[in-house]
Amino acid sequence: MPTIATYAAQPEHTQGRRYPEPPPQYRTEFQRDRDRIIHSKAFRRLEYKTQVFVNHEGDLYRTRLTHSLEVAQIARSVARSMGLNEDLTEAIALSHDLGHTPFGHAGQDELNACMKDFGGFEHNLQSLRVVDVLEDSYADFPGINLTFETREGILKHCALKHAQTLGDVGQRFLNKTQPTLEAQLTNLADEIAYNNHDIEDGLRSGLISLEQLQQVPVFAQEYQAVLQQYPTLQGRRLIRETLRRMIGRMVVDLIESSQAAIQASGVQTLVEVRAQPVALMRYGDEMRQQKNVLKKFLRDNLYFHPTVYRMTWRARKVVRALFEAYLQDTRLLTPKYQAFAKRYETEMGDAGRARAIADFIAGMTDRYAMREYGQLFDLSGLR
Repeated sequence: MPTIATYAAQPEHTQGRRYPEPPPQYRTEFQRDRDRIIHSKAFRRLEYKTQVFVNHEGDLYRTRLTHSLEVAQIARSVARSMGLNEDLTEAIALSHDLGHTPFGHAGQDELNACMKDFGGFEHNLQSLRVVDVLEDSYADFPGINLTFETREGILKHCALKHAQTLGDVGQRFLNKTQPTLEAQLTNLADEIAYNNHDIEDGLRSGLISLEQLQQVPVFAQEYQAVLQQYPTLQGRRLIRETLRRMIGRMVVDLIESSQAAIQASGVQTLVEVRAQPVALMRYGDEMRQQKNVLKKFLRDNLYFHPTVYRMTWRARKVVRALFEAYLQDTRLLTPKYQAFAKRYETEMGDAGRARAIADFIAGMTDRYAMREYGQLFDLSGLR
């Protein structure tokens, strides 16, 4: 069993759950969190939610589910090497995207636009809402009643106006304190995973090329090193070997830079970690600069590629049309969300009704949203 550092999160010292429960048998509190996440409906739905490419575009592109598994693998490996809590790290990684809409960031942006007059939409807040409210598998409480530490890690970012309404997990944004090292780590593992797998999916789709990627130092350096060692290597094996080395290089840099920062800070406890003015999990200066160049390249050449833009434009149209239809007539919702809309409208007025609709749309998979759009707006079957 790996040694756990004194500044790591300890399950026996958790700040607890929203609804008290007897301690688990043969599992730690964080293991219980991880297991509940894996068994949730929201986790299963990630299989059919877009990462970059809409789910029906191809079987080999990443989805939110495969992305979450890759984040968990990277994060857990780093946690083990640094003496952090692997189970908490894995729980945060597997749950960090539970609130994502269909159609990736395009769906999120459009739903936020739809909710402009009703409090907006943030996928981190929605992930927390999923585990606190929307999952309905337990008799004694709504949601899946995760520990404070996992819920805190899910909420990577949060506007101050929202933080004021969230109680315990929102307090750090108001106090400008830090989350656990496990939460900090998972945030960076998320970046490592999506930056590298978006390159692979972009190359597979033909929307970016190896020639273009020579502009990106962190890719070009590893690519040339692979060719020097294996001059006849081609195709997928060449790409995979390059990306494997890129991930390894980023992970090593993250571990070594973070360990140096932790040692320099002198922290010995989680309380001291939280009191730091800045996060202790970090890249070195050179890697951070190279990562920023990579992110800009992907934004300019993949995420805003005309083909992707056309796909996301259609996706936004679907989200907007569904939202407006449901807002006009909540009887179009499923019975569960009709009940939510009625209850929330009684409590919060129009904003409550809109929030129930946002909950419904955010929970949709890509194919469910497209099927719902077709049923509501394709009248060809009535001819």
